[in-house]
Amino acid sequence: MKAIPLSYIARNLWVRRVTTLLTAGGMALVIYVFATVLMMSEGIRNTLVATGQPDNVIVLRKGAGAEINSGIARSQAAIVESLPGIATDGQGRPLVSKEPVVLNNLPKRGSGKPSNVTVRGTSELGLQLRPGVRMLEGRMFRAGSSEIVTGRSVAQGFQGAALGETLRFAGRDWTVVGVFDAGGSGFDSEIWGDAEQMLQAFRRDAFSSVVFRLQDTSQFEALKAAIEADPRLQLEAKPEVRFYAEQSEALATFISILGTSLSVIFSIGAIVGAMITMFAAVAQRIGEIGTLRALGFRRGAVLLAFLGESMLLSLVGGVIGLGAAALMQTVNISTTNFQTFAELAFQFKLTPAIVWKTLLFALFMGFVGGFIPAWRAARLKIVDCLREA
Repeated sequence: MKAIPLSYIARNLWVRRVTTLLTAGGMALVIYVFATVLMMSEGIRNTLVATGQPDNVIVLRKGAGAEINSGIARSQAAIVESLPGIATDGQGRPLVSKEPVVLNNLPKRGSGKPSNVTVRGTSELGLQLRPGVRMLEGRMFRAGSSEIVTGRSVAQGFQGAALGETLRFAGRDWTVVGVFDAGGSGFDSEIWGDAEQMLQAFRRDAFSSVVFRLQDTSQFEALKAAIEADPRLQLEAKPEVRFYAEQSEALATFISILGTSLSVIFSIGAIVGAMITMFAAVAQRIGEIGTLRALGFRRGAVLLAFLGESMLLSLVGGVIGLGAAALMQTVNISTTNFQTFAELAFQFKLTPAIVWKTLLFALFMGFVGGFIPAWRAARLKIVDCLREA
């Protein structure tokens, strides 16, 4: 079957460029929403997964879905700390950090509206367990003091959280002596202070989690079995990377489902728009269709030509929408994590998989919107076409 040249298809879109741009613009808006939702979901996952270290293990109370729901007694933490297979620092100390984690309500800059922020008690060893964390301004807090350091997102987004400012919570004033950057991970949305001081201030006698580094990642299963088999503990251990991946799942899935549903609803309008555009194109080019058929092009070639025109139109819209969505990578936003109920700052993230999904979705809209008009064009009789020309 002799095919109609692609140049002919593209030229027809250019001749009707105003209509083409309007229709492509409608599709671009749908693609923008679709791509942005996928980028948001991926950004949340990326932020939380990046929070964990592959050779770190986090220990929580059995059944606790998050650190704020967990409780580990001092005696239990001491048993975990004494387990074999835990890495040590240069001074021979086990790389273990026993950490209380609580939520604190702080007013946001600008609006003054309160939002939950994660407050973590940690130590010098806790900082060694997070090599991706570096101080942007100031210094690390001193042990035994009411000094705190704030994540980059917290310092920018909350009143009293910048370097040199003072925050009041848990019945005392806390001085911000440093601002740290955690490389876009979830720690950027946290406040850190001395673990013992945090326990005293919040009147707690139990830690929320125990984090330690493995000497060898192959020892994890043995350590996990030892922790879960000890009747004194009633604790469970998870690789830190897996723990934070699970923390992202509920929110990322919700956003993905909600956004995809909205995109499908909006896409109906875009498909109808493409269908109307292609029906108009068929009506305007009946004589042209008759000429093509008279020159020997079969019905299938005409169908493919008009279907290709519709899909090329949708591809143009898809590229425009994807280009606009890509600009969202420069935007920092925050939302509430369903697992912790704390604010989480993150960036939109565009991946090759999202690009392919988005363009395939655009082509699907073009195919559905263009098939019926293309079928009608292919079914027209040569005589009728030439008579109306």
